[in-house]
Amino acid sequence: MTRRELDSAISWAAAEGWNPGLYDADCFYSADPSGLLMGFLDDEPVASITAVKYGQSFGFIGFYIVKPAMRGQGYGLALWQVALAYLQGRNIGLDGVVAQQANYIKSGFKLAHRNIRYEGTSTGTLAKTDCMPLSSVAVETVAAYDQQFFPEDRAGFIQCWIAQPESHAVGVVQDQTLVGYGVVRPCQSGYKIGPLFADTTAIAEQIFQTLVTQVPPGEPFYLDVPAPNPHAVAMAEQYGMQPVFETARMYTQKDPELPLGRIFGITTFELG
Repeated sequence: MTRRELDSAISWAAAEGWNPGLYDADCFYSADPSGLLMGFLDDEPVASITAVKYGQSFGFIGFYIVKPAMRGQGYGLALWQVALAYLQGRNIGLDGVVAQQANYIKSGFKLAHRNIRYEGTSTGTLAKTDCMPLSSVAVETVAAYDQQFFPEDRAGFIQCWIAQPESHAVGVVQDQTLVGYGVVRPCQSGYKIGPLFADTTAIAEQIFQTLVTQVPPGEPFYLDVPAPNPHAVAMAEQYGMQPVFETARMYTQKDPELPLGRIFGITTFELG
């Protein structure tokens, strides 16, 4: 895809109800321009998929969409096979919607865990916490902390992600050590929190409260929680959030066994 064609794919995702961020495109494009793929029929774009390479060993598939009028004719499968070939030899991850999980299993993907998207509504209540702007923490420090929660290095992507326009990124530092960080960004509808990584539930709650404070009163906000983290689920429910959507994290090779107990919010279903 060209950068402009990625905008088209994001609009398709919005039409599917996936609610992408308003400024996600630049970060997605910078992650791996060669892995952003679009299928054309007589010069008309009809299908999209992203197959992003991270480091030397991992890849992630997202934005797998065929225009509704073109479905059932094999165009998606053709693009899917190109994406898998591009990531050949790597452990490939994806967050699959419920309707497609059986097809992903046929392609060799194995279920690792469920993710649940929770929705809440901002009350505009201010929270006093120990969070600081993430801009006051060295980018290298943030990237090193982030790598504990992802199968491969993604420093370039994270550097873009935490600096999106109209977003807010905060962290907690204890004894000169980063022990948690999170980002909230505007989306087609409301705001999404992600990632939200923290060493303890108490730290995660501080970050969560700070980020929710940035959401205008009455606006919806969303948090994508790995279901095996009971503390993350309890936190979402404690703040009156309701489950509205779910996906399955799946991998082609071994589950990288990420520290799900410290992952309170996934960065993005599209790129991991």
